[in-house]
Amino acid sequence: MLTLYRPGNGPWHRMPAGPKAAILLVLVLAVSLLPTAWPTAAIAAAVCAACYLVPGVGFRELARQVWSLRWLVVVAFGIPCIFLGVEAATVGTVRIVAAVALAGLLASTTPVTALLDVAERALGPLRVIGVDAARAALLLVVALGTVPTLARLAGEVRAAQRARGARGIRVFAVPFLVLALRHADDLGDALTARGVR
Repeated sequence: MLTLYRPGNGPWHRMPAGPKAAILLVLVLAVSLLPTAWPTAAIAAAVCAACYLVPGVGFRELARQVWSLRWLVVVAFGIPCIFLGVEAATVGTVRIVAAVALAGLLASTTPVTALLDVAERALGPLRVIGVDAARAALLLVVALGTVPTLARLAGEVRAAQRARGARGIRVFAVPFLVLALRHADDLGDALTARGVR
């Protein structure tokens, strides 16, 4: 989790966590609510690119985020393409990539403690119905950090496969599943050691 934050002094880094999270959430919702048509894919891509091209982040970070999502892109495009057609699959995939990349922008420009504070404040009103805001905030922040971690693990498994000359989905899926479950166990142990139950 802690490695997601990349220190910097650009506008995204200097902006308080609450307004930054609100702006990015509004952008994701706006892109998600547009009609499923070719222009929506272009708008989603342009919004995402514009957010990353702000000084202090840059195109290289956007490329890194998108590259880490390459397997998600394959699945998000392939299955809908069969059932819904190329246009709907493309628009849906670009929306998903834009949303995850914008979440990555939030995580990479905001320290984890600030993200926790924002999430806890946002979930505070739900205490009336019995929601533990601190636990729910921690869950959201951990979930935000899990996507890039799983992407990194998938890359490591792929690199090991290439080095051995192995191919096939089964050869990839089994070690990836083992690593993902091991990561979940380690994360659970770390949370338990810090008193989270």
